[in-house]
Amino acid sequence: MSKPGTFVISLDFELYWGVRDKTTIDEYKDNLLGVRQAVPALLDLFQEYQIHATWSVVGFLFARTKEELFRAIPLKKPRYVNPYLSPYHTLHEIGMNEQEDPFHFAPSLIEKILSYPNQTIGTHTFSHYYCLEKGQNMETFRDDLLSAIQIASTYNVRLESLVFPRNQFNGEYLSICEELGIKCYRGNPSSWIYRANNQEDPSLLKRLARFCDAYINISGHNCHSFEKIKSAYPFDIPASRFLRPYWSRLDMFESLRLKRIQSDLTYAAKNGLVYHLWWHPYNFGVNLEKNLSFLKKILAHYGKLRMEYGMNSLNMEQIADRLLEENRNKQAG
Repeated sequence: MSKPGTFVISLDFELYWGVRDKTTIDEYKDNLLGVRQAVPALLDLFQEYQIHATWSVVGFLFARTKEELFRAIPLKKPRYVNPYLSPYHTLHEIGMNEQEDPFHFAPSLIEKILSYPNQTIGTHTFSHYYCLEKGQNMETFRDDLLSAIQIASTYNVRLESLVFPRNQFNGEYLSICEELGIKCYRGNPSSWIYRANNQEDPSLLKRLARFCDAYINISGHNCHSFEKIKSAYPFDIPASRFLRPYWSRLDMFESLRLKRIQSDLTYAAKNGLVYHLWWHPYNFGVNLEKNLSFLKKILAHYGKLRMEYGMNSLNMEQIADRLLEENRNKQAG
């Protein structure tokens, strides 16, 4: 008997560390501060619809104080050819704690996530580490990941999943992930428009195609079979769709955006496949009610598919654990 379809949600939780090389705090202030309302609202919605989700957290955000963050810094840091990509030269500018600086610290939000059922904490690396940029290497990646694991352990969190920042998947680093206990990661869809690249390759054509793909079917449903996922370890649980935030200028196309995701989910449910939706909490930082309303329609559609086809919701770690158990049973049999 084939597996039922599975709905996976992962969130890239990074606050300003994820956009510091793209914009200023003043320019993105509303989105970043809005995360303080978005995270509790998302958690309540997930609980209402029995959604299991993985929150991939930048390690810096675990620090309760600036002093704790400095103690956690790895000895070997990436030396990007473009030095502005490194956050380390800006650490002296941040505040002392979350109360003073809500853009760079998030211990209260991490604790909030941990208090809800079926929510897991994964890693988005320690420093929002760019795995395809020139000047970094396997050695500095390993030290970065070790720092992420160490600071997460102060919350009794064991990191078992990874989301590569900017989706800069680097297959050469999977051996390090396995060594350090990472069971799974979020890979990229197979379509050329989602192929990983560094920031020297902006690929405007790919960006335009990705934007259009959110509204019309260009790349397919981007659902994935369990057999393919478990073919290699750590397990690749690829992304299916980025949940783009509401934009008033495109309000007339919201029905297309919704239909695109709902049709993907239906395809996954009917064919016993995995559908993986992802976004950043700060995407909901503005227009919160519009974004929550849109997400609620997606989750309600999932609820119907659960009743009709037995579709379920699993976080990344739960998929990895199930596949590991299947492999063990197969070997034992």
